[in-house]
Amino acid sequence: MDRRRFIKCVGCGAAVAASQTKLWPEIMGGLQNACAFDFVKELSSVEARFYKKLEDGGIECGICPRKCQITDLERGYCGTRENRGDKYYTLVYGRPCAMNIDPIEKKPLYHFYPATTAFSLATAGCNVNCKCCQNWDISQSRPEQTDNIDLPPKKIIEVCRERDIPTIAYTYSEPVIFYEYMYDTAKLGHKQDVRSVMITGGYIEPEPLDDLLNHLDAVKVDLKGIREEYYHDYVDGELKPVLDTLLRIKKAGVWLEIVYLVIPTLNDTDEEFKELARWIKNNLGADVPVHFSRFHPQYLLKNLPPTPQKTLERAYDISRAEGLEYVYLGNVPGHRAESTYCPGCGKIVIERRGYRIGMNNLSGNKCKSCNREIPGLF
Repeated sequence: MDRRRFIKCVGCGAAVAASQTKLWPEIMGGLQNACAFDFVKELSSVEARFYKKLEDGGIECGICPRKCQITDLERGYCGTRENRGDKYYTLVYGRPCAMNIDPIEKKPLYHFYPATTAFSLATAGCNVNCKCCQNWDISQSRPEQTDNIDLPPKKIIEVCRERDIPTIAYTYSEPVIFYEYMYDTAKLGHKQDVRSVMITGGYIEPEPLDDLLNHLDAVKVDLKGIREEYYHDYVDGELKPVLDTLLRIKKAGVWLEIVYLVIPTLNDTDEEFKELARWIKNNLGADVPVHFSRFHPQYLLKNLPPTPQKTLERAYDISRAEGLEYVYLGNVPGHRAESTYCPGCGKIVIERRGYRIGMNNLSGNKCKSCNREIPGLF
C-alpha cells in the first residue's frame, strides 16, 4: 500500500507516525475522509514578498530581522527561500509537512473561542534555532528533508468548511518563514468565514507583520525570555524585534496571548519574572493573558531537568502580585491555574483540565456572577 492510500484508509482519529528520518504529516479527526492528500517531491516556486535587489547583485530578504543577503542560487538562514537570478522564491508555499486538528486550547489560546478546534499546519524551516525546540525535526530541517503534502490555500479552506473547523492555526515550526502561504490562506479564509491564528516567536519585520495582521484573528507569541543575552545564547535571535512585534499586535487590536517557557537555571529567576510582568503590564496592559509553560528536556537541552511545579507557581504568584490579571500555568494538567478567574469576584469563569473545558460561567464575554467583562473572543 502506498502512502497516499494508507492515509485515506487510516481510521478516524488515527495519525501517521513519524519515520526515523522524515516527519510524516499527522492526519487526524477524519480529515482523510474529507479529501485525498498527495505527497509531492517538488518544492514550490512562488515569488516571495518583501525583498529587494542589491546594487552589486543578490537580494536582501525583508521578512525578518536577519535581513539575509543572498547571492544567486543560495538560500537564507531559514532554508526555505531561494534567490534565482535575483528573483526571490518561497519553496514551501502549499507544502506543509505537518497537519493536525487541535483544540484551540493547545496553542495555547485561552481567551479565543474556548472548546473549538483549529486545523493546524506547518512547513519545514525556522528563522531562529531555539535549543529547547520541541519540533526541531521540522523546524531545523530544509523542505527537501521532510515529506510534504500538496495543499494550496483553497484546499485548506475547503477542508475547514467541509469539516466545520472554524479556525486555521499556523503553528509547530515558525509561520514567518511560510509567510506568503499563511497570508494567502488567511485572506481567503476570511472571505469564507474561516478564522486564522498565528503561533509564532514574533521574529518578523514591521511591514510584513502589519500587512498580515489585517487578516489574522489572534496571535500567540512565544516570548522566550526577557533578557537580550538569553536570546543570543539560546535562541540565536534578538529580543527587541520580538518586543516590537508584541507592541504592534496590541496596537493593531488583534487578540494577543503570550507564552513564556520557564527553563531551570536559564530564565527562571524572581527578577526575570518581575521584569517580564512589569514590561507586559506597562506596555501591553494587565489584561493580556500570560502562560508560564513547563519545560521538558529535549533537543539541545537534554541536560536540564523538567521545570519544578514550584517554580511555575512562583512565576504565577509574582506576576499576579505585579498586577497581571490573567496568568496561567501550562503543561501541568489539573492545576488550578489552568482555569480563568474573574478579576472582579474571583470566581471561575472558564474551568479547564488539560485541553478540556468544564464549567463556562460566561454570558457572552461577561462574568455571570458579577457582570465583569472578560477580555477576549468568546
